[in-house]
Amino acid sequence: MRQYDDLVEVRKGPVPGYGADGPGVLLDEGGPGGALPPDGPQQFLWRGRLWQVREVVAHWIETGAWWLRRPEESPGRSELARQREVWRVTAARGRAVATLDDPGFGVFDLTFDPVGGAWALAGSLD
Repeated sequence: MRQYDDLVEVRKGPVPGYGADGPGVLLDEGGPGGALPPDGPQQFLWRGRLWQVREVVAHWIETGAWWLRRPEESPGRSELARQREVWRVTAARGRAVATLDDPGFGVFDLTFDPVGGAWALAGSLD
């Protein structure tokens, strides 16, 4: 997987494999209950190109680097604020139909920072 840290614009809405179509896969290491948001990323604009999300493959929450903390330190608010949502999605470049062998099709990791409200593309497998 190629690694990125590019800001992207995201439009949220119903996505196949998520929400009403089914829960997809939730690996919730975050809060209690593991409640799913009602909508996932439906489209994203990356490097001037519009990508249409075809399916949410997985959704999980990552926390800060707790393993770097000394044992005597307790987690603080700043550590909890470093949580981010990760959405692994399949997406096609602005077309209604794309196949797995199409160069305009890929698997992407989109991240959402709830504190700053920003979306980023963290990685792609295309």
